Amino acid sequence: MRKIKIFLEYEGTRYHGWQYQPNKLSIQEVLENKLHKITKKKTRVIGSGRTDSGVHAEGQVAHFQTVSPMQPREFLKALNSLLPPDIVVTRVEEAKPDFHAQKSATRKTYRYTILNRDHPSALLCRQAHYIATPTLNVSAMRRAARYLVGQKDFKAFQGSGCSAKTTVREIFRASVAKQDDVIRITVDGSGFLKFMVRNIVGTLIEIGWGKWPPERMKEILKSKNRRLAGPTAPARGLCLVKVVYGKQRPRKKATRG
Repeated sequence: MRKIKIFLEYEGTRYHGWQYQPNKLSIQEVLENKLHKITKKKTRVIGSGRTDSGVHAEGQVAHFQTVSPMQPREFLKALNSLLPPDIVVTRVEEAKPDFHAQKSATRKTYRYTILNRDHPSALLCRQAHYIATPTLNVSAMRRAARYLVGQKDFKAFQGSGCSAKTTVREIFRASVAKQDDVIRITVDGSGFLKFMVRNIVGTLIEIGWGKWPPERMKEILKSKNRRLAGPTAPARGLCLVKVVYGKQRPRKKATRG
């Protein structure tokens, strides 16, 4: 039995997230169906973690086991010939026997995109959260994001229905960058709770609007009360950028965009 590691990107608009759900189309289900056609055997695909319904990915990682003699490049070609255009396998590798796409991951990077101007975009309508003017105060959002860095209890940003055993996570980097009318919020951490990034973004937006000062972020974290944080930002702006495996970690320091 061989273990195969795959890297993939997807535009998540028409999918109900990564994980299989009865009567709802998921990325995992599509991949498993295509592998079944290729190998003629039912094959379970394990992802690095769930992505919510409507969330995108540039660097999702998954693995599966097979007795097929096909080489990695053959799997790459075969999968992409069968997958719909909004799911693409970008790389395939032979993995070590002890590799696990979820359990072996040491950190993940998410990016949230906001379009902030007086008119929406036809090209970004599925990949960015549109917020009409007034312009968000990016400087205040950056100051607030710095409070996220470090090992903290993120219970105040935990989504309903989250079954995590602990709400403590470590954030290595939290940045807010603006280019023209596009604001990108990047969060790099050891792991994330359900809806955690989207709840953080919703809070940063409130701060960007001037509803709260940047210091409010520190108070929300300390409270561990979800009701004190901002609303959950829409899924379409969120993208899983990268999953890292290994012991290396970035410096525990917030970066300025």
